[in-house]
Amino acid sequence: MTSASGGADMVDWNLAVATATRLVRPGPEVSRAEAAAVVAELRRHALEAEEHVRAFTGMRSSSLTAATSTPVLVVDRPGWVRANVAGFRTVVQPLVEKLQARRANSAAAGVFGAVGEKATGIEVGALLAFLATKVLGQYETFAPAEPSLEAPDSPAALFEKPRLGPEGPGPGRLLLVAPNIVHVERELDVDPSDFRLWVCLHEETHRTQFTAVPWLRDHIQSEVQSFLAETDVDPGALLDRLRDAAGSLGAGLPGAGSRERREGVSAGNLLEIVQSPAQREILGRLTAVMSLLEGHADVVMDGVGPAVVPTVAEIREKFQQRRDRGANRLDLVLRRLLGMDAKLRQYQDGAVFVRAVVEQLGMEGFNRVWTSPNTLPTKDEIHDPAAWLARVGR
Repeated sequence: MTSASGGADMVDWNLAVATATRLVRPGPEVSRAEAAAVVAELRRHALEAEEHVRAFTGMRSSSLTAATSTPVLVVDRPGWVRANVAGFRTVVQPLVEKLQARRANSAAAGVFGAVGEKATGIEVGALLAFLATKVLGQYETFAPAEPSLEAPDSPAALFEKPRLGPEGPGPGRLLLVAPNIVHVERELDVDPSDFRLWVCLHEETHRTQFTAVPWLRDHIQSEVQSFLAETDVDPGALLDRLRDAAGSLGAGLPGAGSRERREGVSAGNLLEIVQSPAQREILGRLTAVMSLLEGHADVVMDGVGPAVVPTVAEIREKFQQRRDRGANRLDLVLRRLLGMDAKLRQYQDGAVFVRAVVEQLGMEGFNRVWTSPNTLPTKDEIHDPAAWLARVGR
């Protein structure tokens, strides 16, 4: 497959979408009328949540409202896959160009490039098929620019159908994955309407963060691009890093090395193994930002909850239990390998930071965190709110 710009991609994105769509498990069984009702309610709740979040946080867009600048898309699992493939293409383009330049100097580029694109497309598709069953909602920071939708397959189609790109970056968009929301609300046996609004409060907080803080998106994009620019495309360097990781793993076995070193190894995942030192430094900053954003969203959804979600306490308790235990042994292994455990810790660590600062300064004082990149907490400060308060808050 070639991109619209005429150059070969490193991933066969169409094959990735086809693979994920074929492998992804179907959602819960619902009638068409029930599905239409879920979609309509999620759209209503997304609009309702917008005002609740703004009233609670005091954050408002400096220009257009979020509703007009960043759309809300209610999608099914294949729709989530398509949307994320479009985002991936937008974000990784600099890395693609770097790999293309290296491949152009290889005599076997034509043959191995085509094979590699398809193999990677299948791998990406399999990963997306797994993740497509886990995500309830998502604010797409790096969504491609409009037009963002393709015409639905039929006039009566319930779900939006995101395009695959390759448009440039757009203002972002909010995705709500209806089948996953229905699946979890049934699994937890909670009030469906309350749960749907609760989820919308979390995702709407993310949309508010990016529409009310104009520099935030560009800052994260700059960090991501710096991370990709540091990617070493030399197979020999990658092999050396894998050997180092294997050596560290051996040193971390029982009876070998210190307890701290063993714990450091046990906290690792596949992404950490292939990172350079510079990338780990960048990732540390990104981790701090993402912990702040996720923790802030959790605090807001629970803070708004008692006033508008009558069963919020029950929902939070059951949802946290589900989050902690994972679905099954295979799910736990995959979460660990893909670094999803780190994602779950971001919710917890970030929420502790936000609550500690709000307790000291109130919500208005906490909002100083959005002043500039320099007022964001560092990775250490996320675990030590007092340090951020001493540096910025007071």
